[in-house]
Amino acid sequence: FYGWIIGFISLTVCAAGAAAQGTRDDGAAAPAYKPPMRGAPASRVGGGSRGVGDDAPHVSVLAPDHTGLTTREQPALYWFVSKPVAAKLEVTVINEQAVKPALEQELSAPAAAGIQRLRLSDFNVKLQPGVEYRWHVSLVVDPRQRSNDIIASGTIQRVEPSAQVQARVQKLDRRESARVYAEEGIWYDAIELISDVIDADPNDRAARRQRARLLAQVGLTEASRHD
Repeated sequence: FYGWIIGFISLTVCAAGAAAQGTRDDGAAAPAYKPPMRGAPASRVGGGSRGVGDDAPHVSVLAPDHTGLTTREQPALYWFVSKPVAAKLEVTVINEQAVKPALEQELSAPAAAGIQRLRLSDFNVKLQPGVEYRWHVSLVVDPRQRSNDIIASGTIQRVEPSAQVQARVQKLDRRESARVYAEEGIWYDAIELISDVIDADPNDRAARRQRARLLAQVGLTEASRHD
């Protein structure tokens, strides 16, 4: 009888511990992105196929449907591709106030489906504060028929971080800083920080859930399901 009681208590304690851990994981995985502007015009463009068949890959930029914010001079840009592709890939960053694009770069085709990244620091591209940039990811399916390109795009604007935000993130790790930036409506910093956590440990399920929740909140369901 006493053995049964002890076993029951042990199981209860273990279950409670697992539940508590699950709660902590869920909490870490559920940042709330609060867009900085309500009612702003939609600016994200999806990357479906254009007359190249149902088997064509789908491309989406990891951007909200409005102009996303960053505090960084040289942020990373992320996009999702639904399947491996052999097509040439181009990334373009455009400031409509300038004569030439800030970036026109051909990249290697993704060897696997999933989330891809480009660091602007790798190409010495610096965003000017207060300027809205549009960035495009293009899969060039047929160089002779550029109308068949699979294109996705979004917009980004650099802002100065408030003293309040700076104070909040000063002593936090990347995971918790991502949560703060999401709550403050600074999309690109939130995505970059939590992606850095995932890059450091691809098996970090809590971090992947955190990123998946962020993506789902702005309607990027396909990329969210991948995480």
